Amino acid sequence: MVELNWRNGCFEPARRAGVNDLIEIGNCSHSLPRPTLHPDPSILGLKMSGAHANSLENAHSGKFPTPPAFATKLEEREFLKFRLAQALRMFGNHGFDEGPAGHITVRDPILPRVLLDHQGQILDESGQKDGPFRILNMAAFMIHSAIHAARPDVICAAHSHSTYGKAFSSLGKMLDPISQDSCSFYEDHVVYTQFNGIVLEEAEGLAIAKALGNKKAAILQNHGLLVVGSTIESTIRSYISLERACQVQLLAEATGTPLKINHAQAKETAKIIGNQRAGWFSGTMEFMVLEREEGVKFHASE
Repeated sequence: MVELNWRNGCFEPARRAGVNDLIEIGNCSHSLPRPTLHPDPSILGLKMSGAHANSLENAHSGKFPTPPAFATKLEEREFLKFRLAQALRMFGNHGFDEGPAGHITVRDPILPRVLLDHQGQILDESGQKDGPFRILNMAAFMIHSAIHAARPDVICAAHSHSTYGKAFSSLGKMLDPISQDSCSFYEDHVVYTQFNGIVLEEAEGLAIAKALGNKKAAILQNHGLLVVGSTIESTIRSYISLERACQVQLLAEATGTPLKINHAQAKETAKIIGNQRAGWFSGTMEFMVLEREEGVKFHASE
């Protein structure tokens, strides 16, 4: 496993004799091309200002890396659309897709609240029709629109019917703190116990948003998983981690009664690894791997 160091505004595998160029993240190993001695500072897929790149470069001096700063809201929108497309491909790569079931949404930084009339027409700020609009996935709209309306802090929301999350949801119970990773969700997730079929009514979406409250994740009984976050990176990372936590608990309970981490230690661990900054940091690595595999990074339009 290669150690990752932060240099020149990006992660760079440390040079150690006898270590192959293999970066292992989670349980997915990726053989990567040998990095250059002076890696591209946009390796994170970002066009960063000099000041921001310097702040990331100081990570080893005790300053935690932070999400990118953008010159304009248009540039931020462009980046979020690029990241959203990456996130959807990442879900597919992880096998989280189940036909059209499952969706990821991102709040627009320019028009954070889109106005619609009862016919689904987009309205401008004065209430006049501003072009046609057609809902392609009613369930996605009902769930995500309710969450984004109730939670101004949520930039990204992700929901799917992934295998282990779906299996665990049938138990109708919370995750237990049985591993360091599962502590990320300790006292920060809920179980939505009502299953009323496909979410086609506004009331059901509102009920899910109400049950979620101020938490970052929900186990939707007999349905699947739902995760929200302040960045796309933290949301996707949390979803991956939640799916794996469900898998681990199912495996552990199949062989016996797993031992739980005590309340104080679980809470302290959650404070360190379960916050949004830690989620962004870990999620960024997932996107780095995708960009290396695809050979495509974000570049802001000139």
